[in-house]
Amino acid sequence: MYTGTAVFDLLLPGDSRSLKAKRSYVRPLIAYLRKFEVSVAEVGALDLTGRAEVGIAVVAAEAGHVREVLDTCERAVAGRPEFELLSVRRRLHGDDDE
Repeated sequence: MYTGTAVFDLLLPGDSRSLKAKRSYVRPLIAYLRKFEVSVAEVGALDLTGRAEVGIAVVAAEAGHVREVLDTCERAVAGRPEFELLSVRRRLHGDDDE
C-alpha cells in the first residue's frame, strides 16, 4: 500500500480581500479536485485572505498510480487561470517506510 500527499500553495486574485471572497475561490477548487477521487481540504493559510494552502491525499496499491494521481491533480491546479501556483510539496510513503 502506498500513500501520497501534496500541498499546493496558492496566490489568490487581488479581489479576495475577505475570507468570504477567499472561500468563493477555494471551495470550487476543492470540489473540482474531488473528481480525481482524492481526499482534499484547505490545510493552511486559513486566516490569510490572499493565499491558500490546499492539501490532497491518495492511497493506492501501486506507487506509480499514486504518482500519476498527484501529477494529474498538480496539472489541474496549475491550469486554473484564477490562481497562481507558488509551490507544491509532495510526499510518497510505502509499506517499507519506517
